[in-house]
Amino acid sequence: MRLASATLTMLALAIPAAADPVVVELYTSQGCSSCPPADAMLGELTTRDNVIALSLHVDYWDWIGWKDTFADPAFSERQLLYANVVGSNMRYTPQFVVGGVDRVAGPSAMELFDLIQSHDGATNDVLQADGTEVTVTATGQAGQLIAVTYRPKATVEVLHGENAGHSITYHNIVRSWTVLREWDGSATTVSVPPAGDGYSLVVLAQAIIDGKPGPMLGAVKLD
Repeated sequence: MRLASATLTMLALAIPAAADPVVVELYTSQGCSSCPPADAMLGELTTRDNVIALSLHVDYWDWIGWKDTFADPAFSERQLLYANVVGSNMRYTPQFVVGGVDRVAGPSAMELFDLIQSHDGATNDVLQADGTEVTVTATGQAGQLIAVTYRPKATVEVLHGENAGHSITYHNIVRSWTVLREWDGSATTVSVPPAGDGYSLVVLAQAIIDGKPGPMLGAVKLD
């Protein structure tokens, strides 16, 4: 999969700014030769106010010759749970999950744009942040309140494996995924520990259906 820079620019400019962010998860690996174009797409999405773009590095490529420096087996398991939702046990890299619902492997920029557009505004005013205090409005749907800590940007020199010899820049690299509490869907508030120096923080509200991740119900960035 190859993406021209003009296409990436079009993606960045075409998505209108909005108050209600769409959560876009990218499952990727430093050891996957098909992933760098998707990593670049995610980087473009991090510039948009109406998108919370998160890069989750999986570990199941590590055996092929390069151990991903950001990989976490918990992210591989999360991706598998998304597959299980549709009765599958297949995982792909790169794979985007949009709004906790739509799964697409290696999309074009326009395919990804269309998915984001279809979810835009779906999480209206569920989460609002004031410092590290997050106010949650009632949705009537149970789920989890989740704190996600991420590193905004890092460049890695890959020495072995499919991407050997390449320098790859990653964006919004998830370093911790913490369930703050199980949530019954009612109005509440939650205090979030600070992210720490060099890291950023978002809070997500996600439905959990039969023990598997469901639709994103809300999302907010913490300053």
